[in-house]
Amino acid sequence: MKKLIVIIVTVLALTGNLLAEKQTLQIEGSTTVGPIADAFVESFKSNYPELEITVKKTGSGDGAAALVDNRCDIATMSRFMKDDEFKKAVDKGVFPVAHVIAMDGVCVAVHPSNPVTELTTAQVRDIYTGKINNWKQLGGLDMPIVIISRDTSSGTYETFHQLVMGKEQMAAGVEYVNSNPQAHSRIKTTPGAVGYIGIGFIDAEVKALKIDGVEPTKETIISGQYPIARPLFLFTNGYPKLGSLVYKFCTFHLTETGQEIVEAKGFIACTKY
Repeated sequence: MKKLIVIIVTVLALTGNLLAEKQTLQIEGSTTVGPIADAFVESFKSNYPELEITVKKTGSGDGAAALVDNRCDIATMSRFMKDDEFKKAVDKGVFPVAHVIAMDGVCVAVHPSNPVTELTTAQVRDIYTGKINNWKQLGGLDMPIVIISRDTSSGTYETFHQLVMGKEQMAAGVEYVNSNPQAHSRIKTTPGAVGYIGIGFIDAEVKALKIDGVEPTKETIISGQYPIARPLFLFTNGYPKLGSLVYKFCTFHLTETGQEIVEAKGFIACTKY
């Protein structure tokens, strides 16, 4: 009888632990980090088939807001959290902790038919402020420049604004899009377009320009030579409980499989196996 009671108590304890372990994950934020998150989820579900994971990709600012409001477990962000976002979080009892999962280069890209192959940071800034408005001013064809930018809630926008624009504002005629795929689509279908996208979105349909004489590659980004580079983040409320699903997801990039996924998506891994 005593053995039976012990067995029942043990089963109940194990059941309690299983119930305590959250079987859902809410992930929200960056469209740049989105492909990595999606691939991590796909791999995770092979090990945790009962796990329900939702990934929303609407921008880093939305991810930060969702974490602050306790609407997600993990915020994906292609920039660091701003001071005012931290303040809002702490005021609500949320303490954001950053996990760097990959490195990325923000590539200035044009249509493949454009003969221009490189620009300086100053020239890119002059394009986006409207001082330069035709490709012939840069040694290219006599063709108006169609300027594509990410929307202001984007982490990619924040990185570009900080590292390229400085304190200068973009011209009134700039076209804003909501995601890397949308920017990519506009560039590949518009011969006069210029835009900026994460290195993971560079392919044969768009051409990445050298900036200040440096080509965006894994080596130049990880070494800091390429001037428009940044880390990619997952943010959590506090450091995740060791062994929890949030902890396992936020440290997945440190595994060999995680590294392979990061590199397969065109980004630069933090590890080297």
